[in-house]
Amino acid sequence: MTYMRKSAKTGRWVAEVEMQVQFFDLDPMDIVWHGRYVKYLEVVRCALLDRIGYNYVQMKQSGYAWPVIDMHLRYIGSATFGQRLKLQAEIVEWENRLKIDYLISDADSGKRLTRASTTQVAVEMASGEMCFVSPSILFEKLGIASL
Repeated sequence: MTYMRKSAKTGRWVAEVEMQVQFFDLDPMDIVWHGRYVKYLEVVRCALLDRIGYNYVQMKQSGYAWPVIDMHLRYIGSATFGQRLKLQAEIVEWENRLKIDYLISDADSGKRLTRASTTQVAVEMASGEMCFVSPSILFEKLGIASL
């Protein structure tokens, strides 16, 4: 289940996805392997980008690549086999970079399991140059006026 809304608190874009932990996500300690959380971030980030109409295919078509240049994860609690997770992503910066904050929590109890953030920058594909201001296409997709 995926849905998109504007956060009442921040007025920014938020997407949520629910998923169930699979056996192949576990490490030898029977908890989700720490590296698997990067995949979880990608799942909800793609849902967020799809909802604003600017997924990776559309980014490429617009002439920009948006590589992740920074990622931070804080593990608060462990996820286990069969557990239902709620993955949440929120766009918190867009003027000069695309910064997304994440929350992974237990879908039933709401208990926080992981907080994270990623930062992406626009790179003009034709020149390979990094943009110091986000291109106007991002502002258009977010439905806001560009700088």
